[in-house]
Amino acid sequence: MKNTNLLLAAIMTVTFATAGFAQKTTPKAVGSDKDKHGCIGSAGYTFSVVKDKCIKLFEEKIQLKEADSKKTYIANAVVILSKDGKKAEVFMPDAKGSIILTRAVEYRDTTLYKNKKGAYELSKDKDSYTLKKSKKIIFSI
Repeated sequence: MKNTNLLLAAIMTVTFATAGFAQKTTPKAVGSDKDKHGCIGSAGYTFSVVKDKCIKLFEEKIQLKEADSKKTYIANAVVILSKDGKKAEVFMPDAKGSIILTRAVEYRDTTLYKNKKGAYELSKDKDSYTLKKSKKIIFSI
C-alpha cells in the first residue's frame, strides 16, 4: 500500500512539475493573415494586379475549367480582364500569384493575349476562352 501511494505521489509530482514547461501558444486571431497588399487570405481574398484591389476569385465571372485532368477533380483558372481590355490576369490553382498577359492581337470578335516570356497564351473568341501553355490547351470554357 505504501509503495502504491508513493508511486502515485511521484507520478503526480512529475506531472505537475512538467506542466509549467508545456509550450504556451496564443491562438492566431481571425483575419490576422494579411498579405503585403492587406488582403486577408483566410477570408478568401487575393490581390489582383489588374483591378488593383483584393478580390475573391470564386466570385469572378470568367472561370476556366481544366482541359485534360487525370485527377479525381477538375480545377479552375480565373481570368480577369482590365477595363480597357489591354491586359488579362490569370490565376491558376497551383501557381504562386498571378500571370499577367498583354493583348497581342485583336481582330473582330477574337482577342489574343500573351505573357512576356511567351509560354502562356489566352485566346478570347466572343464568350469562349482558351488558355494554352507552350501551345497546349490547359484550361478552357
